[in-house]
Amino acid sequence: MTEPWEKELSCAVSCSRCHAHLGADDRRILSVYDHQPICMACKKQEEKRPDYEETSRHMIGQCMAETEVKWSDPGGYCFYHFYPFKCD
Repeated sequence: MTEPWEKELSCAVSCSRCHAHLGADDRRILSVYDHQPICMACKKQEEKRPDYEETSRHMIGQCMAETEVKWSDPGGYCFYHFYPFKCD
């Protein structure tokens, strides 16, 4: 059974950054800065930021520690920051 937060993230209808429409078949990914779903164009822009590499390392370590210990990393949540996904 899908948890409400999983559906909200995986089936976001718009990019939280540029507000572009996201259809069910459009790929989206979570921002390493605020954990919100963004479109792939915004992810490319995010990756150009000078602090992206450091922020990514910090985020994945913190995310894994928090979600895996507490919830066994439900649905691969931490990896949604690096691997695009579509609405299920």
